[in-house]
Amino acid sequence: MRKKIYVHVADDHKILIEGIIAIINTDEDIEIRDFSLNGQEVVDWFKKKENKADVLILDITMTLLDGFEVLKYFHSKKIDQKVIVLSSYDDVKIVQEVLKLGASGYISKSNAGEHILKAIKAVANGEQYFSNDIQKELLKVVSGQTTKKGDMPEDFLLGSLTEQEKKVLAHVTNELSTAEIAEKMNISPHTVESYRKKLLKKLNVKNSVGLAMYAIKNRLV
Repeated sequence: MRKKIYVHVADDHKILIEGIIAIINTDEDIEIRDFSLNGQEVVDWFKKKENKADVLILDITMTLLDGFEVLKYFHSKKIDQKVIVLSSYDDVKIVQEVLKLGASGYISKSNAGEHILKAIKAVANGEQYFSNDIQKELLKVVSGQTTKKGDMPEDFLLGSLTEQEKKVLAHVTNELSTAEIAEKMNISPHTVESYRKKLLKKLNVKNSVGLAMYAIKNRLV
């Protein structure tokens, strides 16, 4: 008799959870262990000693705590939880971020029906798993090709910036020179330029005008 794979599902749309459960119920090797409708419910469920799941299927955009915060919670508590992110967002930056936070797989919601069972079995077995569209973009990154700009949460890039990067961004927007920023922040001009280069790369803009537009749009100045 094969060992069952126990799965917990977290998404803020009950109808999607019901769809995933319906798919999982077609496979006798996999069994649902409850579900959560927001990130706080996920954390609270896993805090209880009696609650264990081999694989957590996790949405990114949920209320109270989002998927990133749930992954950060596992990371901070050194909880070795296998996680498959199931998301409507397909930008490779999102995928890279959740992998850094310990996720083992990423499936776009548009491909969930085709991949969810294979993903659960692969991740439960200690492997990584990505739906075809995500895998294609990750291979582009590895081979140095340009990836397509996919969908991502509006505040994702802002949340990825450090406090120092936000300060440099605000100073750049206020048209301070590198030397002036260095003096205000008590850091070297070389460090300021390093922050500037990182910001250009992170925010995917070409110059200071692009940085300023981003800062104004997100009310950093």
